[in-house]
Amino acid sequence: MTHKPLVGVYPGTFDPITLGHMDIIHRATRVVDRLVIAVAVNPGKSPLFSIEERVEMAREAAAMNNNEAEVEVRSFGNLLVHIAEEVGATLIVRGLRAVSDFEYEFQMASMNARLNPDVETVFLTASEHHQFISSQLVKEIARLGGDVSSFVSAAVAERIAARVADGG
Repeated sequence: MTHKPLVGVYPGTFDPITLGHMDIIHRATRVVDRLVIAVAVNPGKSPLFSIEERVEMAREAAAMNNNEAEVEVRSFGNLLVHIAEEVGATLIVRGLRAVSDFEYEFQMASMNARLNPDVETVFLTASEHHQFISSQLVKEIARLGGDVSSFVSAAVAERIAARVADGG
């Protein structure tokens, strides 16, 4: 009997990608054979970084991570279940930081299950070191002149500093 590779999709805006995201990526690669990090276009969130920059940062983060599975990074601007179908994923990986995340994530998982019942959503809880990190808070701290180096990789911290200095 041959083993069909288990493919997961980890979606997000990743604006910017944080150490919390990297933790979920690493832990997800222990569960799946192949992980697709799907960077959402999502112009409604008025991102600090372009989609190309966010994809590049996600690729750099994935390369720095000690992944136990194949990792691919790509952007998407359609429904999450569509990208899951495109890449042959049967799992959507979502990170949960706090109880407050659960209600929204539960609603999204239920909607995705209705759209494609062959794709399951799995939740990985953030490790205790990363539970409080969010991209939104990282951007706010940086815009107000704070140090974000303990929340993102050194390369991402440099990009944020440059973007904030440019008035981004």
